[in-house]
Amino acid sequence: MIEAGRAMGEGQKAEGREPADECVHCGFCLPACPTWVSWGAEMDSPRGRIDLYRALSDGRLPFTARATLHFDRCLGCMACLSACPSGVRFDRVIEAARERVEREVPRAPVDRLFRALLFALFPYPGRLRLAGLGLWLFRASGLGWLLRRAGWGRRLPRLAALEALAPPLRLSQFFRRLPPRVPARGERRLKVGLLQGCVQRVFFPEVNAATVRVLAAEGVEVVIPSQGCCGALSLHAGRTAEARRMAKDLLDRFEDGSFDLLVVNAAGCGSHLKDLGHLFADDPELGPRARALAARVRDVTELLASLPPRSPRAPLRSRVAWHMPCHLGHGQRLSADPRGALRTIPGIEIVELDDGGACCGSAGIYNLILPGAAAEVGARKADAVAATQAPLLASANPGCTLHLVSILRARGVPVRALHPVELVDRAIAEAERGGDHLGGTGIAPGKT
Repeated sequence: MIEAGRAMGEGQKAEGREPADECVHCGFCLPACPTWVSWGAEMDSPRGRIDLYRALSDGRLPFTARATLHFDRCLGCMACLSACPSGVRFDRVIEAARERVEREVPRAPVDRLFRALLFALFPYPGRLRLAGLGLWLFRASGLGWLLRRAGWGRRLPRLAALEALAPPLRLSQFFRRLPPRVPARGERRLKVGLLQGCVQRVFFPEVNAATVRVLAAEGVEVVIPSQGCCGALSLHAGRTAEARRMAKDLLDRFEDGSFDLLVVNAAGCGSHLKDLGHLFADDPELGPRARALAARVRDVTELLASLPPRSPRAPLRSRVAWHMPCHLGHGQRLSADPRGALRTIPGIEIVELDDGGACCGSAGIYNLILPGAAAEVGARKADAVAATQAPLLASANPGCTLHLVSILRARGVPVRALHPVELVDRAIAEAERGGDHLGGTGIAPGKT
């Protein structure tokens, strides 16, 4: 269904039609939309937002702060793409709407300042690392505990949400670096580039390290060039020009034909990069280059599922609740591959969540801009995770992991979250216990 929708979306563009023009108001999107489920309001459903965008585009309504709120409330989870029988590209609609909002609607000063802070920080790994160090000091000094006791969260709720979202921090994680190249072990099957991500490399460096170890063990050479942000977060928030600058820089660094594929281990980044051609659709020079790179993008679980396992896996006898990130399931249509990668581990029991694959409420900066709405959506996902009674939670997107763990931690639910590749890494390391786990890479096995 999504593939048909994407093809239809390109056809619409060729015919001069807009994606919003294809909506027939059938209502199949309603039960799939988390915000409609939360509030039952037509204007907070995909078809309602499409109607609003049409009215704003043809001048029947002005762009106002009130209209903007309905676009801000959209999670961008793309569940409606999977549900829509007409293949409406609602993701294109919400991107266009948010771009116009950022261009035409003045935001309240506090909101504008907070958004500026987020986008001066999150897309820049160096700045994010410094902020992480500051947060570690804030917590280690006891100042965080004192301010929480003083009720600072009531006075500065967005900053409190930002602090609560961060995972437990270790000083050593801010100094970890990956080598520029890691050779394949044994006969080389592929040579790939690795996207490190922004939040991933700073707050989850063990995921990147596990990715490199697993790929090397499976006969894949990994190259890791210097790189910045891919632009996914900016595009999701309507900052299209900024997203194009970041994606252009990434394109310059990764379009080198010396490697076969570009591997991504963050679902949101992967979904964005696989659709990179759309971002440069009106650029005759960058468009073909972007489409060529997009064709080589693979999620790490997608790649592992396509390669017959070479390295032995030790049994990991544990129940693992599987959370499918929206940008992996609805965006990249990879519902089977992550499970396939996990099933190469003997003894593992994958437990499905009884929530229909609904969004967790993270959605880029959504849980920071609208923490109340994000918590309401996330509570349903947390209920589903807790109901499994599984000690481990597997998720393939850093934003989802941060958001879900923060909710579960607040509830006192003892669940440990890991990326699927970390579980594969542990199984390979356990099978090789007592031998040379590193294979000469200089990267220590993760402690999962």
